[in-house]
Amino acid sequence: MRVVDGGKTTWHSKKETASGTSTSSPQTANAYDELLGLKAQELHDRLKAEAWRVAQLGDKPKYTWKDAVVKWLTDMSHKKSIQTDKEILRYLNQHLQDKQLDEINKSCIDVIKSHKLSTGSSNATVNRMLALIRAVLNAAAKDWEWLDDAPRVKMMPTVKSRIRWITKQEANHLFHELPEHLEAMARFSLATGLRESNVTGLEWTQIDMQRRCAWIYADQAKAGKSISVPLNEDAMIVLRRQMGKHKTHVFAYKGNPIGIANTKAWRNALKRAGISDFRWHDLRHTWASWHVQSGTPLHVLKELGGWADLTMVLRDAHLSSDHLNGYAANIENRKFDTNSTQTQKNPVSENRYRA
Repeated sequence: MRVVDGGKTTWHSKKETASGTSTSSPQTANAYDELLGLKAQELHDRLKAEAWRVAQLGDKPKYTWKDAVVKWLTDMSHKKSIQTDKEILRYLNQHLQDKQLDEINKSCIDVIKSHKLSTGSSNATVNRMLALIRAVLNAAAKDWEWLDDAPRVKMMPTVKSRIRWITKQEANHLFHELPEHLEAMARFSLATGLRESNVTGLEWTQIDMQRRCAWIYADQAKAGKSISVPLNEDAMIVLRRQMGKHKTHVFAYKGNPIGIANTKAWRNALKRAGISDFRWHDLRHTWASWHVQSGTPLHVLKELGGWADLTMVLRDAHLSSDHLNGYAANIENRKFDTNSTQTQKNPVSENRYRA
């Protein structure tokens, strides 16, 4: 079970008492990571021992979902989205933790899918979970040879283009409702356009206050190229307020670096601010939209946002039409005679449309 307290995520693991009752013990995200480290070593030792049995006796050992999770996180530790994987895998623990891999079939996955939907998650969120289940099971079958076949995992239908950004007035309402640590990150995100992981993982060594710039290393950037981030006054104000809160990380909560910003506290603040259907990543969409509406050229915005090409800029920069009104007026015929007989209504035509 997951409990979110501000920026700290706690996971509760079930234990069986001598009397047969079930108890719950808290396990923080950091403790979970430490446990994974221990399990990784155990799995390594076990695989080494089982390799002999497979080679000498032809035995094919059975593995659990928990084994697959440990193996996946060990092999994929280089992934930029590994923290997102961990969040999803922690959620899946309650459904799959003690299951054998060959017990995970379509029916089992459908139950998990239904449960996730019942929590109010969108189809896109459910698909990210399903994609990870599919990736782990495919790796178990094709790469690790732990399974003969992986079950087919069908994705849910989603809207191809999702348009969501907020106005500056809505942003101010949101700032008012957010707890201090999330408000600081939201303000910084709207000032720089950085992705969630780049904000939560930002360290002071990546900031030059004198030159008013930050940088994202290539291995932290989605496009795989380092990004130089100019810091406007809004971003500088946030940074000055964050000084002294943590030795290494710019953003912290109760003395600890923040792993994820899209928490229950964030979602509750959105409700209080009257903002619906808005994710943390939509702050980046909002930043891009504000830039375009303020006249920032697309080729400049592409560099500011670290996008690979202009197609991605257009996808993320969702606009209103207000900033285009002046251009639409360019072809107005101001000499047009509104009293001209050509503009008068034709009774015959009107009757035709009424028929």
